[in-house]
Amino acid sequence: MPESVSVCPAGHEDLESLVVLLETLFSIEEDFVVDQAKQRRGLELMLNNGRGCILAAKAADGTVVGMCSGQLTVSTAEGGPAVLIEDVIVHQDWQGQGIGAKLMDGITAWARENEVTRLQLLADRQNLPALDFYKHLGWQPTQLVCLRNRL
Repeated sequence: MPESVSVCPAGHEDLESLVVLLETLFSIEEDFVVDQAKQRRGLELMLNNGRGCILAAKAADGTVVGMCSGQLTVSTAEGGPAVLIEDVIVHQDWQGQGIGAKLMDGITAWARENEVTRLQLLADRQNLPALDFYKHLGWQPTQLVCLRNRL
């Protein structure tokens, strides 16, 4: 990773940059619709609820070039806390420089601080570069299938 990029907890001042990154991510993933107001509201909830972590990768000038978020859940299988990792994205111009791996290392460190026993994430099965990235980091697929129902 370039020395000029640092990973730190995101703050409210980063919201607009994070929303733009989510717009890029959601344009890749067919299951999601870009709605900046909803994405901003979701990010604000994560920043304020104390059960989540949003990490921002920032260039030397403070520009947000990547993000990763995770939320604490409880795993009955593990008998303790787990983290659902979401929204891993690095701006296209900054990809291939180790920033995504650094973000994943950061969210893993946060999980350890919270005594988490399992990390899990959802990835779009059509996003082959993302799947290759996770596989390179040692992530393994499961037999579980994600289902959803909107209220």
